[in-house]
Amino acid sequence: MNSTDLVPGDCIVVPTDGMFVPCDVALLTGECMVNESLLTGESTPVMKTPLPKGPPAASSIYSPEEHRRHTIFCGTQVLQAKSYVGAEVLAVVIRTGFCTAKGDLISSILYPKPLDFKFYKDAVKFVLFLAVLAALGTAYSIFILIQNQVPAWQIVLRGLDIVTVVVPPALPAAMTVGTIYAQNRLKKHGIFCISPPRINLCGKVRLVCFDKTGTLTEEGLDIWGVMPREDSSFLPIVHEVRCMSNGPLLRCLVTCHTVSLLRDQPVGDPMDLKMLESTGWTQETVEGVEVEAQVVRLFGSKALVVMKPPPLEDQPSDAQHTVPIAVLRRFPFASSLQRMSVLVKLPGGTPSEAYMKGAPEMVASRCKQESVPGDFSEMLRHYTSDGFRVLGLSYKPLAAVRTFEEAQEVPRDSVESGMLFLGFLLMKNLLKPETAPVIHLLRSAEIRTVMATGDNMLTAVNVARSCRMVEVGEPVVFVNAVPPSDGQPSALKFIPAESPPQQLEGSYQQEGCFPEQPLTHFALNGKSFAVVCEHFPDLLPKILVQATIFARMSPDQKTLLVRSLQGLNYCVGMCGDGANDCGALKAADVGISLSEAEASVASPFTSKIANIDCVPIAIREGRCSLVTSFVVFKYMALYSLVQFVSVLLLYTINTNLSDLQFFFFDLVITTTVAALMGKTAPAKELGPERPQGTLINPLVLGSLLLQTGLLVAVQVICYFITVSQRWYIPLNSTVTAPENLPNYENTVVFCISGFQYLILAVVMSKGYPFRRPLYSNVFFLVALLVLFGLMIWLTLYPLGFMNMLTLKGIDDMNFKLVLLGMATLHFFMAFVLETFLDHGLMDGLRKLRRKKASKKIFKRLEKELRQQQPAWPPLNEPLFAPSMGSITAR
Repeated sequence: MNSTDLVPGDCIVVPTDGMFVPCDVALLTGECMVNESLLTGESTPVMKTPLPKGPPAASSIYSPEEHRRHTIFCGTQVLQAKSYVGAEVLAVVIRTGFCTAKGDLISSILYPKPLDFKFYKDAVKFVLFLAVLAALGTAYSIFILIQNQVPAWQIVLRGLDIVTVVVPPALPAAMTVGTIYAQNRLKKHGIFCISPPRINLCGKVRLVCFDKTGTLTEEGLDIWGVMPREDSSFLPIVHEVRCMSNGPLLRCLVTCHTVSLLRDQPVGDPMDLKMLESTGWTQETVEGVEVEAQVVRLFGSKALVVMKPPPLEDQPSDAQHTVPIAVLRRFPFASSLQRMSVLVKLPGGTPSEAYMKGAPEMVASRCKQESVPGDFSEMLRHYTSDGFRVLGLSYKPLAAVRTFEEAQEVPRDSVESGMLFLGFLLMKNLLKPETAPVIHLLRSAEIRTVMATGDNMLTAVNVARSCRMVEVGEPVVFVNAVPPSDGQPSALKFIPAESPPQQLEGSYQQEGCFPEQPLTHFALNGKSFAVVCEHFPDLLPKILVQATIFARMSPDQKTLLVRSLQGLNYCVGMCGDGANDCGALKAADVGISLSEAEASVASPFTSKIANIDCVPIAIREGRCSLVTSFVVFKYMALYSLVQFVSVLLLYTINTNLSDLQFFFFDLVITTTVAALMGKTAPAKELGPERPQGTLINPLVLGSLLLQTGLLVAVQVICYFITVSQRWYIPLNSTVTAPENLPNYENTVVFCISGFQYLILAVVMSKGYPFRRPLYSNVFFLVALLVLFGLMIWLTLYPLGFMNMLTLKGIDDMNFKLVLLGMATLHFFMAFVLETFLDHGLMDGLRKLRRKKASKKIFKRLEKELRQQQPAWPPLNEPLFAPSMGSITAR
């Protein structure tokens, strides 16, 4: 099926054995198991269900994001499709071509959003400066050549030569070399990049947001147990789910999931798979006429799937289950709703039952108040504080629904209301072993770490303490904001958490000095974040500067959080594991998706490393690549200036370099150096020092100006030394190059400038602290030794190269040694100059910068909060947002 044959509104049949989807479609009937890894990086197949029906659904407007669970996106693969009403799985075309989700992503790759990175802007400005310099050089050369009575066509040709000399055409290619090397090194680490310019941005990352489940913690959850409710209180935990007696709680665990069978293998959300596995029950598909007929006879209705108990020999003797359960309809989990539900039926003429699971607070809010235990909040706080993932379970009988067809007509909202609370499902979500060391490394490098999760607040705080995102002894303050209601304005309150617990068993311990942190770590949930954004915009920056934990965050709120942090001038990294983090991954300056796919368009970076080890690797490579870009840019600029000075010097005396000499410098020396210079690998350490992000700064400009002055002085001195020799014979100035080649002036300028290209390559190839030493780049080191040896040979004993390169033979060995001495002196002075600029000038600039107010908003806010008296925020004091927009405290 080709998208060119389809238009929005067309109805298509989805084959039962699957297909690659050519456009965005909304599912009308049946269910589809879809692989969305191309778009989201999420390797787990996703279950798609048909669009809701009934009057409530008819009044709502279709939205691809809101109805994501009912939309099959272009570029994804339907693995299998099943029809339960009618003989075919039907879908309606919503969008085609570049209007689809895939088309939008392809457009973003073909025409990426311009990177707001000062380095690239400064590079353009510097090229413009070189263009101005080229114009001045051209004007000077025209003036000199006219004075020397050079033919007009040669004046034009040489004037254009100046332009190509000063603005090197190879500059863009040379600057991408370091990025390409970094991209290849990342690939060896299992990190794939579809936007190479963002590698340099990795070097400027100041803050990294992490998802929790599957990123900081293990993907799979271990079922710890079930805490049933009886009357108005909780019963003791049942650790062995298989030993539970038959009843609504067991049936909820068995049926309330979206697990599906793909080629007889259960697939779905890892949490659902663990939950089903803990019960021992199995799922069977309803396929074939005979099977459907058996299901109708047993349950009095058709069914999506049938859940069957384990064999009797595998069941405990005190809890024997023999009755299967039919699932009539599934309402899949939605981040915005924080819950999912199913409609099921037992054999015989019994009415249907609805089961729901989700965030405990959300489930409790949808239950009858009398069914919720009085110690609900206390027990929830107890287990989430211990790091457990807690889900609420509930059910209710639905006497009005007895058949499969009736189940398809029931609105979701009516199913998920007036429920009876059943209890808690407790799961242990362990930290990945790599998490704590990586968080420690990032904090040691003065890179802020932030957690944004959809999980419970106290669970998130526990994980933050366990992985040392919140250090022992560092206080946590809950930011609680409520929207306006009943004529009362919106209120904001800062509530201290309980005193920090002692060192957690098994948590990461390592001695080390951390950078100065804010006085407190703020923790807030998605609802409070939304209220602060809307009603307390003036306080939002202060909160974001100190906030470390964001819980119960929806995907859209994660995206808004990333953009808000960028608004404070943070260079933001985001690391997540796929679908729910797609928006934040794309919004971040550096988005890293943890996925088994080699690459996905969900984020610029995709890591096959299933832990956050990839984050410091990417940052180290980014710092190395950024420094390499500076090194190559400075080298190419100085290479142009060396050749510019050489050419103008020779133009002045009415001669020039020969074509083969230009070729030798450009191809043999410069191309080799530029191609291998960026091969130097990143340093193994990740320190707090960051590379420069701008070209227009005193350090870079000072280096270029002083090095240019030095190379001009060396060339001019060598020229005057040459003309002062007794054996010197002036060139014939009545003719121009190449007719007056070879000559002494040309030969001396060729030799000394050849050394200058190599000297500058060595001096500019800095290692510490972002790159390894020059000698670690073996290919570059060998190339430099060979080229230095070649230049020494050409200076002392040119032999057969004399005619090829049109060099003038000089018999005075002492003079040749003087040239080598000048080259050695240039090397020594250039090295000392660069070292002074790197240390002396840099230290001076740092001291000066401390006195000046930072241009970064977050730095100014941090300084303001440290100096503010009394300390901010005021604890346990409500702040109100009146209609005038000012904020007052009661």
